[in-house]
Amino acid sequence: MIYVDTSVFVALCTTEPKSNEVGKWHVSSTARMISSTWTFAEFSSALSLKARTGQITEKQSREAWKRFDELCQNDIELLPIENKTYYSAGILVIDSQSNLRAGDALHLAAAKQLKAKSLATLDKILGKNSSRVTIKPILI
Repeated sequence: MIYVDTSVFVALCTTEPKSNEVGKWHVSSTARMISSTWTFAEFSSALSLKARTGQITEKQSREAWKRFDELCQNDIELLPIENKTYYSAGILVIDSQSNLRAGDALHLAAAKQLKAKSLATLDKILGKNSSRVTIKPILI
């Protein structure tokens, strides 16, 4: 079971430097893919930031959201986060040596809670920290 970080969704649903690599990885992966419901908020935030900064139009944002929704309906299961997972994320992020941001720590804690074997991400810091919770990083 692979936990998928929001950075992968953004690359799958918008045009990013790693979009081709992520698309190839997604098509070739045969493992069950999961993420947390936190991904809804984080993905929306990424689209909003891209629109505000002129990287995408509002139309492209809506199209990306539609692709994201299709992924969630067909390929990747978004699962709820338990309350104690927020505490675990706080413990991960309070360690300043980790360089984790709150959202990434929440992904990491959620992956642990959901018993993921691997974590797919474009984020090198998140990938590096996944070993702290005994999850194999898949750095795309």
